[in-house]
Amino acid sequence: MKPEDHNDDVTSGTYHSLDSLFSRGRIKEIDGMKVQVVTDEFWTSRQRQACSLHEISYRACFKPQLPRFFINIMKGKVGMVFDPFMGRGTTMIESALNRVTSIGIDINPLSEILVSPRLNIPKKDEIFRRLRQIDLSENITADMDLSMFYHRKTEKELVNLRDYLISRREDGKEDAVDRWIRMVATNRLTGHSSGFFSVYTLPPNQAVTQKEQKRINHRTGKVPEYRNVKEIIMKKTVSLLRDFKDTAQIELINQTGVSSRLMTGDSRQASRLIDEESIDMTITSPPFLNVVDYAKDNWLRCWFNALDVRSRQSRIFTTANIEKWNFFIREVMKQIFAVTKNNGYVIFEVGEVRNGKTNLDEHVLRDGINEGFKPLGIMVNVQNFTKTSNIWGVRNHTKGTNTNRLVVFRKLR
Repeated sequence: MKPEDHNDDVTSGTYHSLDSLFSRGRIKEIDGMKVQVVTDEFWTSRQRQACSLHEISYRACFKPQLPRFFINIMKGKVGMVFDPFMGRGTTMIESALNRVTSIGIDINPLSEILVSPRLNIPKKDEIFRRLRQIDLSENITADMDLSMFYHRKTEKELVNLRDYLISRREDGKEDAVDRWIRMVATNRLTGHSSGFFSVYTLPPNQAVTQKEQKRINHRTGKVPEYRNVKEIIMKKTVSLLRDFKDTAQIELINQTGVSSRLMTGDSRQASRLIDEESIDMTITSPPFLNVVDYAKDNWLRCWFNALDVRSRQSRIFTTANIEKWNFFIREVMKQIFAVTKNNGYVIFEVGEVRNGKTNLDEHVLRDGINEGFKPLGIMVNVQNFTKTSNIWGVRNHTKGTNTNRLVVFRKLR
């Protein structure tokens, strides 16, 4: 999907407003209240190819066509979009592609590292020139054993790049080019193909421990090969920008991006960070009902960016307890209500957990109502696809489904 194709969204174009979307829904009774529920494949297979700029891996992120669907319905009526769980920045990037300003918050500092450079994109020639200038030849090693992940020469280049980026940041010299290089390098640390710095390992949204990686190497019979750090960053840069025909298109993204705001913070304190009644539409997906070991998944990314992984673990909300999850959502909803304009909208995506046995959408519905929102209804996007499990060398061309469950609210006084 090229940037200029983002307005070509036939499915959302059939609706004139979010209210009209639910006009043909079925009625479901929840806690004695009649709620509209619409089920369809709202973003079709033709629309699955998103803009290349989105291709940064991050755990539990939704597809770009989800925010695009709602932004296109509200085209011309939305001045500011908000995502209190920014993640890899899908809502932020899609907003910029559609010339809409946005605000994003995430408790994970890696989020801002991965999102910010794609809202202020440097020229490709400048990125390549900077990479050629950075000296990665000093014979140094990491302050921990990374030999199970990287060839000795690759590790040397990575440590040199890490030291360069840290010094640029500490000296106040870090610029858009440095931030872009940091983002791409962070995303290429581990993966399952030659496009990553590491030997074959888990998908690039998490990193196993050194001990687990040794077991993977033993099981697969693989030994870390030399991967040229600069060449991989250049190749990924070309891939991320492949849908942009010229620098003029990138400048349009940057013009919107410069007005957007990214913050590392707690969404439960959003009203302290954002002006009250300043948001037209919130599009977000909260942490799901599970326990994620942030320290284990992100230790290598945090090491590369000189972040204290253990101190971050305690600040990130995770739980498998529905009562605790509900309390968290109510706190966030209170903040979203405060920053939402009158007549503004909230789209809360909760996926489908525990094989549909736990209806998080119904819990969110109650929480939103309790905080003052009017529910327009529940939207169930059911998308058929063919399963392909390339990651572990297995192909399974059987049919499957990907279900998004979304609750749509409006603030009316």
